[in-house]
Amino acid sequence: MPSVVDPFALVHPDLRSALPDLIARDPAFPGGPSHVITTEEMRQLLPVLRKTWILDASHVPQIARQWPIEVRTIPGPADNPELTVLVVGADPTRRRPAILHMHGGGFIVGRAIDYMPVLQAQALALDCIIVSVEYRLAPEAAFPGALEDNYAALKWLWAEADALGIDRTRIAVQGESAGGGHAAMLAIAARDRGEVPIMFQCLTYPMLDDRTASTRSVPDHMGNWCWTAKYNRMGWSALLNCPAGSDVVPAGSVPARTQNLEGLPSAFVWVGTLDLFLEEDMDYARRLAHAGVPVELHVCPGAYHGFDGAAPGSELTIHYKLDLICALARAFGITPHPDSRKFLTPRAVQRPNE
Repeated sequence: MPSVVDPFALVHPDLRSALPDLIARDPAFPGGPSHVITTEEMRQLLPVLRKTWILDASHVPQIARQWPIEVRTIPGPADNPELTVLVVGADPTRRRPAILHMHGGGFIVGRAIDYMPVLQAQALALDCIIVSVEYRLAPEAAFPGALEDNYAALKWLWAEADALGIDRTRIAVQGESAGGGHAAMLAIAARDRGEVPIMFQCLTYPMLDDRTASTRSVPDHMGNWCWTAKYNRMGWSALLNCPAGSDVVPAGSVPARTQNLEGLPSAFVWVGTLDLFLEEDMDYARRLAHAGVPVELHVCPGAYHGFDGAAPGSELTIHYKLDLICALARAFGITPHPDSRKFLTPRAVQRPNE
């Protein structure tokens, strides 16, 4: 039976004003909500999506953009021998924690470069080094293309730790949405391969389960904006090179299908109650806890997918970013910069004494 819950009535007050712009930027998709995007339709849609879904980080205050950024070409996997990474805050004179970041975009869109101001602010707040990977996108590179790119970046970060100023005992992985899915995949692969130890995984509304909205239904009031059921089926199908929700998928491609979660790094998981990924994220956190993995789960009432990009100046977004900074600081055993809120708050909404 269809839900009678009005999703608009459930939106957090801080996030309501951003909804019209968020809805307006979505391209017209063929078919109704249950339509499965065909391969040909996806080829036609991708140029539009990749042009439309570009993260706007113009809100990041200038003070947070002072950390240097280097673009490096590093050895990639065999089928992608040259890989680009962006490095924030390298300094070989010190040993500091490091984060390997994977950007969002449903596995099919997004660029690491667009996230740089946001990551500069985070690096400043944590006094750490952040490396972000320009991994290959699907469907041009299906699984395991992006995973192998991310793993190559992890091995490079480990090998070059001294030159970058990285403490090898404090390496975390981080990502949002599909980037969170990639971070979770990478944590599992690193555990299984046993070459590089990861001590923390920071997952913001991570994309973890191809069965969501394909073989597993979602309440009608969830997943209405930014990332919908139709998008989810398209993104997972492109990555897996088979229909989302198939009985058999490539091993290691879907974190939620990984049977054994023991021995994974501690985790931070943040998701909103209107997000399509709510149930899969809560279930993954539950399974991590059952496997003996320390996990910090935040479930925010009224938050939809991508709320932080849609409403960067909202108090809710700032609280989320501070939650993330504090979780990473605890994992690294450090104290965040006392002006962290200032680095994370858009200049337009900062108070005069900030």
